[in-house]
Amino acid sequence: MSGTNGKIKIGFYICHCGTNIAGTVDVQKVVDYAATLPNVVVSKHYKYMCSDPGQEMIQKDIKDNDLNRVVVAACSPFLHERTFRNATSQAGLNQFYFQMVNTREQNAWVHLDPEASTDKAMDLVRSAINRVAFHKPLEKKTVPIKPDVLVVGGGIAGIHASLTLANAGKKVFLVERDPTIGGHMAMFDKTFPTLDCAACILTPKMSAVKNHPNITMWTYSEVVSVDGYVGNFQVKVKRKPRYIIDDMCVGCLDCIEACVYKEPRFYNEFDQGLSKRKPVYMPFPQATPQLVVIDPETCIWFKTGKCKQTCVESCERKAVDLNQEATFKEIEVGTIIVATGFQSFDARKVYYYGYGTYPNVYTALEVERLINASGPTSGEVVLRDGSRPKSIAIVHCVGSRDKNTNLWCSRVCCLYSLKLAHLLKEHTHADIYNFYIDIRTPGKMMDEFYTRMAEEGVKFIRGRVADIYPDSTDEEHRRLVVKAEDTLIREIIKVPVDMVVLSTGLVPRDDAQDVRRMLNISCSTEGFFIERHPKLAPVNTFTDGIFLAGCCQGPKDIPDTVAQAGAAAAEALALIDLGYIELEPNTAFIVEEECSGCKSCVPLCPYTAISYDEEKKKASINEALCKGCGTCVASCPSGSIKQNMFEDEEIYSEIDGILNYQMEEALCC
Repeated sequence: MSGTNGKIKIGFYICHCGTNIAGTVDVQKVVDYAATLPNVVVSKHYKYMCSDPGQEMIQKDIKDNDLNRVVVAACSPFLHERTFRNATSQAGLNQFYFQMVNTREQNAWVHLDPEASTDKAMDLVRSAINRVAFHKPLEKKTVPIKPDVLVVGGGIAGIHASLTLANAGKKVFLVERDPTIGGHMAMFDKTFPTLDCAACILTPKMSAVKNHPNITMWTYSEVVSVDGYVGNFQVKVKRKPRYIIDDMCVGCLDCIEACVYKEPRFYNEFDQGLSKRKPVYMPFPQATPQLVVIDPETCIWFKTGKCKQTCVESCERKAVDLNQEATFKEIEVGTIIVATGFQSFDARKVYYYGYGTYPNVYTALEVERLINASGPTSGEVVLRDGSRPKSIAIVHCVGSRDKNTNLWCSRVCCLYSLKLAHLLKEHTHADIYNFYIDIRTPGKMMDEFYTRMAEEGVKFIRGRVADIYPDSTDEEHRRLVVKAEDTLIREIIKVPVDMVVLSTGLVPRDDAQDVRRMLNISCSTEGFFIERHPKLAPVNTFTDGIFLAGCCQGPKDIPDTVAQAGAAAAEALALIDLGYIELEPNTAFIVEEECSGCKSCVPLCPYTAISYDEEKKKASINEALCKGCGTCVASCPSGSIKQNMFEDEEIYSEIDGILNYQMEEALCC
């Protein structure tokens, strides 16, 4: 028989998994049945096969009975296939002489009839025992890891991951699309629940990134392509023109003062449009790097070519260059950390809340800028008409927990709403009303923070807001009425207020799908990047060498973002310090003598692992890129592409086992 030496001797083991399997499947009956199958010399059951005693049982039997094949019926291979492969290998047997049967997720957990479940378990076991006889002694291959790391995104997640890696002595390339690092956290006034100054926490880390010798920081830049594979990624970065020569600008701001626009008149992105800026501007006073940028969309020179270029003339260092063009940098890295962050839900989509229609309806991020000492009003909370609010409504779950928008809880909204309630009351002494569905305050000190807000006099009304409209009794039409059902007293209430704050949820960035395709990673149904496993691999992706950090993976607060960034950095460090990565051998390979060179497989590979060798006129597969999906194997017209661990004999014997064909002639060898 192919891939065997002498008589096949199979050891079979089934796990109780507590009662997860044994509660539905008669494990003793399965053990007795497996013992009757050809070439099975050991057949046993144990309560927890993945435990040390279970693994030691397998290793002892391999040595005592000279087993050369092992089959374990237990839970998902995704969880424990590696566990049993390692146990097999430690006993001196090639780990790929092992086959696993999923009798939990594919059987015990999805069936209620014990007799039928037991029969199905026997079918699956028979199939695996048929198959394992055809296994070959494969070997894992290794790929060297380049030590440099790319971090995509310069918010708090990207900053922390970069510093962690750089402090460990690794070279880091930090790429941020905006003119400055800092992300959303740079816009905040204080952080919950301790009410620490956000800038006091963040700006030292921003400075540390800029000054770290191991970090190359590219702001106002974008990753445009990623090729290669784990350990050997080739990345192209586009550096957009600032129209400022980085090395010559000292951030003196003379060019801003000299701009032909005497007064700012354009939307200030950092202040959420609550202030204006000129075409040449500094994003915010603590921006890192301290470089101005010229916006070609609003600059007269770029729009008409008729500007006096006073910004150019004002710069004594000759740092303004209106002819600057985009440049491209090509780098090679071994690992990539994705920390592209989130964006706030567009409150205009919930039209009945009046955002964009009524001037006194604000989003939470706008209020963050209003109450910030470095914001457009220097921390003075004044409405757009210049008046001060005496009553304020904060509406929770705008764009979250709503089947009409997004079903998920954005996790931070309750807590940042409480923080805003405290800060608004501190700044205005107004009456504060929090309209909530449920108050969710998990974590250390969080529920105490909620209690503190109640003690400060913040009013909490349990009920979703149904409508917001102008107060008809207000002659100046400034006040708004918030209509909601108070579900605790079961009454419809109408609360007149001067200001409404919409606590908008966290949503994936608009370009998440483009990033997903470029990096060959996956998104969940919500649009956030999906991790390899929600519990066991929360920062890994299905593409080896690419890790997730922060809110690009899902809504989370600053401490959890920092923790995940540290975890992503640790995973990258583990790969780098090991120096290589082992590749699973379930890759496809081409039998060159049979390949016709038709190229039909080349465009079908989702991992771009197949290329065409012009000299040989044959297709070629890069094992480092191949993930063993089998697409090329199924599509090859000549059948010249095969796949380790999924060769015809293995698949056909497995099918025959399911159909109860014993294949005695094949298995007796």
